[in-house]
Amino acid sequence: MARTLEDIQRQIEKLQEQAATLKARERVGVIERIKVAIGELALTPEELFGAAPAAQKVTRRIGRPPKSAAKKKPSTPKYTDGAGKTWTGTGKRPGWFVQGLAEGKSPEAMLIKA
Repeated sequence: MARTLEDIQRQIEKLQEQAATLKARERVGVIERIKVAIGELALTPEELFGAAPAAQKVTRRIGRPPKSAAKKKPSTPKYTDGAGKTWTGTGKRPGWFVQGLAEGKSPEAMLIKA
């Protein structure tokens, strides 16, 4: 039986698809076995891969789902300069607040009235 180049190329494509499917199945099995071993031995990323660069440092153990990120509520402004600038009262005091204090204003005088 004489084969054409086109027949051989179709057969190659079919074999490559089969190889990709087998590789994907093997990959899933290997990943699951690795996760089980990491969980049983409580291995850290540093133990597995060495120290990560500071920017890419992994802080959780592999195989555990990440803790849900706590969403912060926006802070409510507590103080104002009367010209549209506000401050929540936490963190470093803004320049306009410090200047107001230096000019003799009290923090209570700069409170936002409800």
